[in-house]
Amino acid sequence: MPYDTQPPASHFIDGAYVEDTAGTPIDVIYPATGEKIATVHAATPAIVEQAIAAARRAQAAWAAMTGTERGRILRRAADMMRARNHDLSVLETYDTGKPYQETSVADATSGADALEYFGGMAATLTGEHIQLGEDWVYTRREPLGVCVGIGAWNYPTQIACWKGAPALACGNSMIFKPSETTPLSALKVAEILHEAGLPAGLYNVVQGMGEVGAALIEDPRVDKVSLTGSVPTGRKVYAAAAAGIKHVTMELGGKSPLIVFEDADIENAVSGAILGNFYSSGQVCSNGTRVFVHTAIKEKFLNRLATRLANAVIGDPMDPETSFGPMVSERQMNIALDYVAKGKAEGARLVYGGSRVDRDGFYMEPTVFADVTDDMTIAREEIFGPVMAVLDFTDEEDVMTRANDTEFGLAAGVFTRDLTRAHRVAARFEAGTCYINTYNDAPVEAPFGGSKNSGVGRENSKAAINHYTQLKSVYVRMGDLEAPF
Repeated sequence: MPYDTQPPASHFIDGAYVEDTAGTPIDVIYPATGEKIATVHAATPAIVEQAIAAARRAQAAWAAMTGTERGRILRRAADMMRARNHDLSVLETYDTGKPYQETSVADATSGADALEYFGGMAATLTGEHIQLGEDWVYTRREPLGVCVGIGAWNYPTQIACWKGAPALACGNSMIFKPSETTPLSALKVAEILHEAGLPAGLYNVVQGMGEVGAALIEDPRVDKVSLTGSVPTGRKVYAAAAAGIKHVTMELGGKSPLIVFEDADIENAVSGAILGNFYSSGQVCSNGTRVFVHTAIKEKFLNRLATRLANAVIGDPMDPETSFGPMVSERQMNIALDYVAKGKAEGARLVYGGSRVDRDGFYMEPTVFADVTDDMTIAREEIFGPVMAVLDFTDEEDVMTRANDTEFGLAAGVFTRDLTRAHRVAARFEAGTCYINTYNDAPVEAPFGGSKNSGVGRENSKAAINHYTQLKSVYVRMGDLEAPF
């Protein structure tokens, strides 16, 4: 039985669906048609209080369980998510507009991977013993307490799990606020965790806009904030968290470079550019939207790219044949179309796409500009839509300087057959997540995150454990203690 797009209630708190219709109504729009498919209500102060109180109350008993016991529940939830992948993928497509062809392999599956990975790691979270002659120190790795996760609209299921899984594995509780644009999927994550045996109060979902996020972040009972979002939002959240000296993870935006050298395999490089610009209709924070192509292969690259883009199947995202879907909202589509207009006005050469698609919903064509220069708006600002900027280069030293000349530092990629050059370039990228002869792979086993304005902290891998725990040092003296008086 597929999931109903209208959830039983707006929020999931303390193990149950909860409603408060006094909250501002939030219409959920299906991006493929523009039709309203559900309504939820933003959290009222009473709902926020209920969520924080539940998370606070439940956390101590959860932290007192063994890691093995906690991990068993997370792994059970991972198995349940995989078993329900079809229904979760359909709901994700309704939530985001991303094609089922994509959501069925990239969203709930990635969320399940995170639950499985951190479930397996939960029993391994140990301290260390430090011998100091006769005396010794031991460390304890302890949870932070109540964690708040604030999600983005491009990967609602995945982000709900990428934040929830390490938080729960480490013995914390989580309050997750999805984007108001995509409020549906996280509720199913909470429901599955509870069904898998997670005690009530440990994973709560509350809906709302910025003021709900602010209320959660500013509450003194909250110990940690993890945000996925834009740099401007990140600045506000970081500042609010700093006022309370809270732990933070910031996974923010990017304007990432993708460098294609003259010896690159053209087919692979075009594949990387497509994955780094048009997957999820370009709505991916790590996208390599500044594609630097060596002039020796530029026209060959552009011709092959145009041929491949003509094979994109734009259509009903529920059709498994569809490979390119609508953007998440009319607002986001119009932002991207405005950037197309700026690209034309500033003298970039439009070589593919550039228009809204003539059908219901928020569709625009995959778009490629060539002859882009570093000072053009489309090469400086994050568009978060299917707009690729192709820039020319001839010299490695020059292209490295240009690639790193940005406030962002989330991701970067290089295509070349020269392995020495590949590793040399990767080492010089000012970015937290880099790719050689591939783009946008995000296995849960590897750390993910950015440098510069693209964020602080890391998600996934063993590194995430450091961001959801703190170390306590205990000094043990074995002999008598002297004092000056």
